[in-house]
Amino acid sequence: MRIKRTTPRSGIARRARMISVASGLVAIGALAVPTASASDAPVAHTFSATQLTQAGTSVLKSDVPGTAWAVDQKTKQVVVTADSTVSQAEIARIQKAAGSNAGALKIERTPGTFKKLVSGGDAIYASSWRCSLGFNVRSGSTYYFLTAGHCTDGAGTWWSNSSHSTTIGSTAGSSFPGNDYGIVKYSTTGTPPGTVGSQDITGAATPSVGTTVTRRGSTTGIHSGRVTALNATVNYGGGDIVSGLIQTTVCAEPGDSGGPLYGGSTAYGLTSGGSGNCTSGGTTFFQPVTEALSAYGVSVY
Repeated sequence: MRIKRTTPRSGIARRARMISVASGLVAIGALAVPTASASDAPVAHTFSATQLTQAGTSVLKSDVPGTAWAVDQKTKQVVVTADSTVSQAEIARIQKAAGSNAGALKIERTPGTFKKLVSGGDAIYASSWRCSLGFNVRSGSTYYFLTAGHCTDGAGTWWSNSSHSTTIGSTAGSSFPGNDYGIVKYSTTGTPPGTVGSQDITGAATPSVGTTVTRRGSTTGIHSGRVTALNATVNYGGGDIVSGLIQTTVCAEPGDSGGPLYGGSTAYGLTSGGSGNCTSGGTTFFQPVTEALSAYGVSVY
């Protein structure tokens, strides 16, 4: 799920696609709990790594917004999760595109709509939208914070309040789509806390499937769940496709985008998007934080 911000980025039309919450709020996408489909029948054939890769590529080429996919290493299938906007005809198109590898696809339905939602976990404000701060990081004595790329895309100055009276920094880097991470350089003096709420963050890693994880966001606060897949790809529509994501059962809502995913003192990811809410549950996708740390040459502390 990719959680998104709430206003346009460069290109008003594209920003409009990204924003799914009221103006001035940081959006974060929450995915609903998947519902099993008829295609959950046992796999009658074992597919090779090459066939699984080809099947995943066929889903990408089908370009159906509202789909996410990842390889299940236990069942050796490509699990395709389709939100409520995906029609049966579009599912049939995906299966047809897979050709002889169609049997490697496992189709699951999830209520709600995959969306990019734009607060470790506190609210941050761009000129026309709100997001969540991910992790405070540093390079030597220079301090920054990480958040979602769909939040920093098109954003310049960042404020700590909705009235835009307290400036905290400016965007120093942004990567979206493809990836979903961005970095903001603090303009304030002093050392920002290396925490998520009251939890000290001292390291970063990529979690394993089955790991219990926690997310914090400016809209819904703290929620936990488990990792269900790694290296997932999500098609948010309008050409906004993000790959290499962590898929989880954690819920999220608009305004949580960019917020931190962590376990104890270890940083795992940045909230990207999803579908659902924190009343009925959801599925949320996260950009691995280790990739962003490497890209910008910074570290948590």
